[in-house]
Amino acid sequence: MTPDLRGFELDAAVGDNGTSDPVAAVLDALGQAFGVVTEPGAPGSGTRQHTWLDTFDWRLNRAGLILEYEHKNRGGRLLLSRDNTPQAEQPVTSWHPTRPRLAQNLPAGPVKDQILKLASPRALLPMATATGRISVTRLLNADGKTVARLIVDHETVTRADQAVPLPPRMAIAEVRGYPGQARRAARLLAETPGVSPARQTVFLDALQALGRHPDDYSNGVTTEITARMPASVAVATLLLGLLDTLEHNVDGVLRDIDTEFLHDLRVASRRTRSAIKLLGDVLPDGLAAPYAAEFKWLGDLTTPTRDLDVHLLGFGAMAAQLVAATPADLEPFRAFLAQRRTRELRRLAAGLRSPRFRALTDHWRKALVEVRDAGRPRKSPTADELAVSRTGRVFRRVAAQGGAITAASAPEALHDLRKRCKELRYVLEFFAPLHDPVAYRKVVGDLKQLQDCLGEFQDSEVQRDEIRTLADAMLAERAAPAATLLAMGEIAANLAHSQAEARADFAQRFSRFAGPAGQQRVRDLLDRPLPTSAPGGAGR
Repeated sequence: MTPDLRGFELDAAVGDNGTSDPVAAVLDALGQAFGVVTEPGAPGSGTRQHTWLDTFDWRLNRAGLILEYEHKNRGGRLLLSRDNTPQAEQPVTSWHPTRPRLAQNLPAGPVKDQILKLASPRALLPMATATGRISVTRLLNADGKTVARLIVDHETVTRADQAVPLPPRMAIAEVRGYPGQARRAARLLAETPGVSPARQTVFLDALQALGRHPDDYSNGVTTEITARMPASVAVATLLLGLLDTLEHNVDGVLRDIDTEFLHDLRVASRRTRSAIKLLGDVLPDGLAAPYAAEFKWLGDLTTPTRDLDVHLLGFGAMAAQLVAATPADLEPFRAFLAQRRTRELRRLAAGLRSPRFRALTDHWRKALVEVRDAGRPRKSPTADELAVSRTGRVFRRVAAQGGAITAASAPEALHDLRKRCKELRYVLEFFAPLHDPVAYRKVVGDLKQLQDCLGEFQDSEVQRDEIRTLADAMLAERAAPAATLLAMGEIAANLAHSQAEARADFAQRFSRFAGPAGQQRVRDLLDRPLPTSAPGGAGR
């Protein structure tokens, strides 16, 4: 089979001809059939620098996309590809790719058009930067005519102030009118000892040299536990994974790179509080209780800034719903929110830099590591036994509490049910590796629809109350023109309508989740033998 003309890589030790330049062996092999002439200054040759970009949580990579910024003396260009196939490119000026930049702030162009919805509201971050030297060698036929070109790309990345070379890359460039010669050159190249088709992209080579890999961060629960792992060890392992996620996001919050850093930090904190509440009793006596209060402090510390983020992130959608007022009427409100967020972010940053926060994370990690490494306590249940018993217990609580809600129930009943549903979702996520994937997806799918309904109900009420509070604050600070207050009133009315729609949908969604069919799906999920000595009962 004729090899592809592009995508070869070269082992550093290729060739045994005594030269320190491994490319010399390639040139010797090609020289058996072609004249070989190095072409200094040829188009495409010379030095180059390029930076690969993605969001902190690898949204482009998970969608199969690679975004690259090619540095130029003046400005540069963005290149978007999928499976080494170009998708779009656009020039950019006055942009430093080494600095975070929100996708929405990219200049207009086809690359922005393709990635904006996927990446927002995250910032694009530099994942790796490589500096390369490209050489072009002409391959001549017997008549001295150029029939193909060999392109060699030597690249390095910098790690800890040390340049790390990547495997040299090679390609054969076809010359019009001589396709057969290019294929012949590619065959000779492929047959040269030490030359092989590239195993992965240059981007992956660069990440590997930096000690990274795609998807090395996720905001989900990614800790691996096993069914026979002691329950205390499993819970400590889960909590350590959540602490890792929390700490990974602190720098992004402090630098205010994008709003998702705070969101992910808060989710990790909430999951931790739920794990302490629902599973903390399997840890050594008295270990978890003091930390519950500390993680509540962290939640309270982060709430004001996150609430303002939610308002600002949804501002465009809120403005678009206006009928009686115009988006321009809301601009003083936007400015007020941004100003208040600046103040709250300073308070949050002070808290995250405080001795109290450092003591919380340091002491919590030390305590969890001791439990994880201690091994199996006497008479300890397994992780699987804990998963079945506690998941069943939380589901029964959700089913009972939701089943008691009627059309006359106060909003607080739905708010409290939402909290219980979050706890169930977290327990399911904690023990996901132990469940049948199909059964797990069915239960989580039903639960998510119920959570979306309850979330819409509660968020609409909370945001409506906050708008009233903010309107009072704007009046007190004389920052509220009449047109702005009227527009805010219209938004509050729209939120009340959304809340009413969610309330009307609740009964149907709850019935699907906790009715007979939903209960059977939970039984299918938890259907495995459980010793009667397991904590929390049989769980079915």
